[in-house]
Amino acid sequence: MTKYKRVLLKLSGESLMGSQNYGIESKRLQEYAYQIKEIVDLGVKVGVVIGGGNIFRGLKGTETGFDRINGDYMGMLATVINSLALQSALENNGTKSKVLTAIRMEPIGELYGKSKTREALEKNQVVIFSAGTGNPFFTTDTASALRAVEMNAEVLLKGTRVDGVYSADPEKYPAAVRFNELGFDEVISKELQVMDLTAFTMCKENNTEIIVFDMNKIGNLKKVILGEKIGTLIRK
Repeated sequence: MTKYKRVLLKLSGESLMGSQNYGIESKRLQEYAYQIKEIVDLGVKVGVVIGGGNIFRGLKGTETGFDRINGDYMGMLATVINSLALQSALENNGTKSKVLTAIRMEPIGELYGKSKTREALEKNQVVIFSAGTGNPFFTTDTASALRAVEMNAEVLLKGTRVDGVYSADPEKYPAAVRFNELGFDEVISKELQVMDLTAFTMCKENNTEIIVFDMNKIGNLKKVILGEKIGTLIRK
């Protein structure tokens, strides 16, 4: 029996680079698609949001002279590229999926709508939400929290390259302590960097649990779905 039946999986664009410095590593992409297929085969309804940092980040663009709004739109387009890549990888392993875009851009993907999401999930399709919220100044973290609430997800799964939330950056501070479980208020009081404040507040107000875990270890996504103690659980 699975612990969760309906989930939103948030993946960073940078994670798709794998061992590369830019773009999409085919091996990493296939690994992610395989892990998603594993939980779909268990009957789990899955929504996915992917960042675009492996291609372009709006905030980084402003540092090199791009207008912030144009930079954010460029970042949204990067998420669409990643979403199409994931859709292709899923279809190659026999998993049906649908790309919905927050900005109208048919025939690349259908414009996002709650009813379209519901229909796709009922058909056991993975719904890939792309182009963020469709608005500048909002991150893909915020988009993932928004879509999680809209699809009535039981939990927002944040797949990262670390195995949970730490007291400090474990890559910089080896003595940092990993938390198994945290309350929403604890995360705020300890000033832990889980996701941006807008996204985090939305999860808190809608009582959407968050699990931060290492997505790069094959099999971890399935373990989370089955209720194993993987990563850090954040809830009220």
